[in-house]
This record gives sequence, structure tokens and C-alpha cells, in this order.
Amino acid sequence: MSKTLIRGAKVLGGEPQDVLIDGGTVAEVGSGLSAEGAEVVEAGGKVLLPGLVDLHTHLREPGREDSETVLTGTRAAASGGYTAVFAMANTFPVADTAGVVEQVWRLGKEHGYCDVQPIGAVTVGLEGKKLAELGAMHESAAGVTVFSDDGKCVHDAVIMRRALEYVKAFDGVVAQHAQEPRLTEGAQMNEGVVSAELGLGGWPAVAEESVIARDVLLADHVGSRVHICHLSTAGSVEIVRRAKSRGIRVTAEVTPHHLLLTDELVRSYNPVYKVNPPLRTERDVLALREALADGTIDIVATDHAPHPHEDKDCEWAAAAMGMVGLETALSVVQETMVDTGLLDWAGVAERMSFTPARIGRAEGHGRPVSAGEPANLTLVDTAYRGPVDPAGFASRSRNTPYEGRELPGRVTHTWLRGKATLVDGKLT
Repeated sequence: MSKTLIRGAKVLGGEPQDVLIDGGTVAEVGSGLSAEGAEVVEAGGKVLLPGLVDLHTHLREPGREDSETVLTGTRAAASGGYTAVFAMANTFPVADTAGVVEQVWRLGKEHGYCDVQPIGAVTVGLEGKKLAELGAMHESAAGVTVFSDDGKCVHDAVIMRRALEYVKAFDGVVAQHAQEPRLTEGAQMNEGVVSAELGLGGWPAVAEESVIARDVLLADHVGSRVHICHLSTAGSVEIVRRAKSRGIRVTAEVTPHHLLLTDELVRSYNPVYKVNPPLRTERDVLALREALADGTIDIVATDHAPHPHEDKDCEWAAAAMGMVGLETALSVVQETMVDTGLLDWAGVAERMSFTPARIGRAEGHGRPVSAGEPANLTLVDTAYRGPVDPAGFASRSRNTPYEGRELPGRVTHTWLRGKATLVDGKLT
């Protein structure tokens, strides 16, 4: 493989340095580096980060290729600076067997824009009644370590306890979609002042918080790992913070859209703002930002949820829930966390690469930018600012809440084990 010399990049936002990639490895980091025959990337002023890792992506294949495929989803990931994504199990058929997770894993290997690690379902068919083949999925070629019924909550406490006990044997983790189903029947948006004024069914914060409280207690009882998907309320933050103070093995994620958008946007009745969990209040948004900054919330995960236009371009009540996010995540984090002074770029690397890789046991990802490490890297032009144009997305779907909105930062290059997948903002 060829050599690449990244010249003058601010590694994790620090002082400018040169980084030499040789084959699939970072060969050297320093000043004034040179390498005969190397391709030179002039990176003056740009920030070099370890390749981003998304613990929560919906690739839709198999079954909903009209929304996304492994190919288009991983191209979107590379465009956003990601070198690894974890693919959720709510496909058709559900990824609840070794055969299906291996299919998704092999598709990721075949397309090569980023590594794809399948997430296995906790229960058969996501029905919440019977444990899926957790051990078989872990022992398969895909080596599944993360299990989730995302899109649905594992609401039965006995099933959740059994899942936590099972995955403990191989240091796996159950990622919970915290939504008490009885409290959210007919819910269309966050329960509060706006829902009351609009006459839309409310989604109370307690529907999330009650499940999180139960599950951290179960994880403590079993001594296993539990991960909270797309945490969205100030109350949830306090539950997780208290659980961590007691030494309970809980981690949590927040989505970019929950760091920026509020339920006030639903006044437009634009279904692009319909998402699960729903957009919350300004108070919740500020609490989430503070929790991400202080480490109560461990990571940012996109919950990239592509939908074809007919599932979104319709009346609010009939619209599907979800937003695409892979190609805008880093920009939103820069706006909400870096430009506000809540995080520096080393903190972003911790929350979008190092920690998600550690939670998901993504070997070779979330590694330091130093000699001898895998060359999974992303280069960001942090001075850029411009409007979001979904027409240029690599994703098959366009359901972004940011269309026309100016956001900072632009990923210019992504390398997967030394091979460029994105060059000057264009996919290779």
C-alpha cells in the first residue's frame, strides 16, 4: 500500500504536526516529516481525529433497501468521518440469528467504506417474549457483543434480567431503548406545554426515566453492563449520574439532534422533526449538553434513521419516526459542544471515537493517533461554515432536520486502515 503524509494537522486540536501513514498503520507523528513517494495532504489549520465510531446506526438492510443499504449507509458514514458503525437489529428479517448478523457483517466487509459491526436483537423478532440466540450471535463470524431491541423497549423485567445475565458471560452489553410502552400509547411528541397547545398525544419524560431506573438496578443486581440508547431528558441524566456514583456499570449516549433541537420545532407540523424519543425542551437540551461535557453521558451516537420520502412527506400522525444523522453529526457536536466551550477536540475524540469503540469492543478503532496504531483517521476543516444540502448526501434518504441550516465544520478526508475513503470531501 502507498504512503500518505498528512502535513500540519492539529492532532486532537493540539499543536500542528505531521502524520505519516504507511500501509494500514500510522508510521510516525512529528514535525518536519518527509517520505519519498508519499501522497501529501496539506492539512494546515485542520483538526485530525481518530476515525469516528457510531454505536447506533440503522442501515436497514436486509428488508428496507428503499431507505438505506449497507453500501449507501457506509458511504454516508465515511462522508461524516466514521470508520466503524454498529448496525441496529430492526431489519427484515430481524437480526436475531447468527445467519442474519453474519449477512450484515459480510456486506460491510464487501463494500469497505467503513467497518460494520452488527448489533443482535435481545428478543426473537423484537417481540420481547423470548431471548434471541445471543450466544450463537456472539460466537458467529460477526462476533456480536452489543444486543438491542432498539425501536422497541425490552419492557419485561424478567427478560431484561435474563439478557443481562447471559451477556455477562462474554462481557457483552445490552443497549436499552428506554420507553415504557403503556405510557407512550398514541404519543406523537414530548408531553408538555407545546403538546397541550397543539393537541398532540404527549410522550412523558417518565416513560424513559422509569425504564432507565429499573435497568440500572437490574444491572447492579446482576453485575452486568447496560447501555442507555438516545437518552433525552434531564431526569434521565440524574438517574444515570446517581447510578455511576454507586459504581453501577451503566453507559449512556445522546444523539446530535437532542443536543440542538427542541419540541418548539414541532409547531411547524413538519414530520422531519418527528423522532423517537421525541425532541424535548430547552431545559432538557441544556442538561444533556452539560452531562456530555462532565462525562455522565459517555458518547454521542447518531441514531441514523433513514426513511424514504413517502414515509416522511405526509401528515404528522402518519409519518415515520427518525432522522438521518451520519453526515451532520460532527458539525452539530462542534456547534453545540466545541463552539460553546463545553468540549475541546480531545473531548470530542473521547466521546465519538475512543469511548464508543470501548463500549462496543470495536477492535482497531478508537485508538490514539500515534505510531504503530491503525490508520483509522478523519480530517476536519473546523473553520468551514455552510448550509446543509441533503441533495449532496451519500445516504439513500434525505430526512434531515437541518436542511438549509448553517452548521460549522466539514469532514474533508477519512482513512480506513490507511486507505482513503473520502478525499477533499468526495468519496473515493
